[in-house]
Amino acid sequence: MTSPNEADAANELMRLAKAIAYHNKRYHAEDAPEISDADYDALVRRNNELEAAFPHLVRADSPNAQVGAAVEGSPLSKVTHAKRMMSLDNAFSDEDVEDFVARVRRFLNLPEGTRVALTAEDKIDGLSCSLRYEKGLLVQAATRGDGAVGEDVTANVRTISDIPMQLSGDAPLVFEIRGEIYMAKTDFVALNARLLADADDPEKARQFANPRNAAAGSLRQKDAIVTASRPLRFLAHGWGEASALPGETQYDVMTAIEGWGVPVSPMLIRADGASEVLAHYHKIESQRSDLPYDIDGVVYKVDRLDWQDRMGFVAKAPRWAIAHKFPAEQAETTLEAIDIQVGRTGKLTPVGRLKPVTVGGVVVSNVTLHNRDEIARLGVRPGDRVKVQRAGDVIPQIVENLTRDVGLPEYRFPEHCPDCGSEAVAEDGEVDVRCTGGLICPAQRVERLKHFVSRAALDIEGLGEKTIQEFFDLGWLHSPADIFRLKLHRAEILTREGWQEKSVDNLLTAIEAKRSPDAARLLFALGIRHVGAVTARDLLKNFMTLPRLREIASSDEGEAELTQIDGIGPVVAEALREFFHEPHNVAVWDDLLGQVAPPDYIVETRASSVSGKTVVFTGALETMSRDEAKAQAEAWGAKAAGSVSAKTDLVVAGPGAGSKLKKAQELGIDVIDEAAWAVIVASAG
Repeated sequence: MTSPNEADAANELMRLAKAIAYHNKRYHAEDAPEISDADYDALVRRNNELEAAFPHLVRADSPNAQVGAAVEGSPLSKVTHAKRMMSLDNAFSDEDVEDFVARVRRFLNLPEGTRVALTAEDKIDGLSCSLRYEKGLLVQAATRGDGAVGEDVTANVRTISDIPMQLSGDAPLVFEIRGEIYMAKTDFVALNARLLADADDPEKARQFANPRNAAAGSLRQKDAIVTASRPLRFLAHGWGEASALPGETQYDVMTAIEGWGVPVSPMLIRADGASEVLAHYHKIESQRSDLPYDIDGVVYKVDRLDWQDRMGFVAKAPRWAIAHKFPAEQAETTLEAIDIQVGRTGKLTPVGRLKPVTVGGVVVSNVTLHNRDEIARLGVRPGDRVKVQRAGDVIPQIVENLTRDVGLPEYRFPEHCPDCGSEAVAEDGEVDVRCTGGLICPAQRVERLKHFVSRAALDIEGLGEKTIQEFFDLGWLHSPADIFRLKLHRAEILTREGWQEKSVDNLLTAIEAKRSPDAARLLFALGIRHVGAVTARDLLKNFMTLPRLREIASSDEGEAELTQIDGIGPVVAEALREFFHEPHNVAVWDDLLGQVAPPDYIVETRASSVSGKTVVFTGALETMSRDEAKAQAEAWGAKAAGSVSAKTDLVVAGPGAGSKLKKAQELGIDVIDEAAWAVIVASAG
């Protein structure tokens, strides 16, 4: 790749920050990753390369300053960690590990020949959790969240047999044990089998994609009884706040934790330097498929705790530890067909159908080919022999076409939608090809209906994807408003296989409960392109009602007024204008608002010293996410803006603050740090 100029680098860093934040949220907060670990790591490496080449362009929202994902949308209570839960930097080769050990020597200025002892242990692919013990008793358990704030899962953790309610032996007064909640491979298979057997309709049975998702979904339950029914396990790998330490080395403290009755990895060792930990890495790698749980690498830590203290941390990770990731697992097979799926936004996604092949113990028969450009890059055609990669146990992908030179017919990406026949085009500057049929396209109708009832949108219990498809095929559902007319089909639903009187009434009751939905969730549920959940809230905070939003978006002056809103740009304004320009969209909108009555969208605020003021947050925030900070400001009556202007009253600047801080100083605007903001919030409360 050629070196970018400064402008290109700044734009790419912006895109990378947004993409990485999105995939962090999908993985950490929603347990629904969309890309493989290898693809995610490639994004991070590219970001790091650009930040190293252009240090003055490092953004306040740099991925290197972020840990996990914020949990503001979680239904569980929040917990502020006494000591931040960090992430780990990654190594991808033996040379990277040797470089890590060399950096340790240089940082500590160690004399030549000084022994650098390291611990090495397998890296469990689970959900990070912190267990707080006081006087030996478990008093609190929390997920990592964004490192500063996690979810309270104390009641759920108390159901996990691996985790003692009271530590044995002489534990310190306060000690936080940190590790991974996971599900063993055999338990995962048994759980999916049980969920299938217990379902009234096997087609409606919930099935987890992999053990990590199963563990995360089982732990993040509002009802601890559900968690108790799931076979969860725990392995400790470190600690957080501690009133005292039972040793002077990493290995000794972990041994003490194990002695208190908390499981640690049976593969934890203490080794001397790079050569010994690498030998252990390759030993674990060779045993990976036979281990009872999923792992994705080996973690190395400097053993001496005084050396760890001297080395300290960078933005989100300790300097004294690194995760050596395993390479993606690969296999060869034949690409038998390329099918096109049409999503709710009209995007045409090519899916490769493979001759089934086992990759890392899992049978793979489908792979995503992403888009038209990816097919061209790989040069794949039905009949090609391909190399398939499964990285991080998420989404398989084709990494190499082994028969490019074989004379097979070239694959031509469709120019028309396979579902409705409408023209399929790519907009300027985009790689995705989309159907132009909109709501007249059956595929988009079905996918938009599935989105409409999804958890992030209207969250209608009992109306899953298969039910939506079934009712659509029967002609009962064509638009969102039809969902609220399903009560007219009660008798007919009762005749369908798998439906009983109780399940039908539960569904209709769940639908009726959404007659007065949150206006922002309803707007997001409509699936208007570029209008995500956050954008929908930003719009409704300004216009309060959906009719007012439509009035502005449809007007000649709409774009100018919309783009005055913080976070709303011309792309969103144009998407709204186009939506309301189409008569069939307006018909769907009017029909829906004839069935539901969302109340005015009002953000509840409390009087404080910042009420009515405009606040800008810039730089890296260390105790909360940017979204949390904005929500906090709005809750106390302030307006959280994204840019500094003469109308700005206060700037809260964290480490790395750049141009916004400089502009605030030039304009003579009050600037405070995060600690001072915390004082304001505390006094307001």
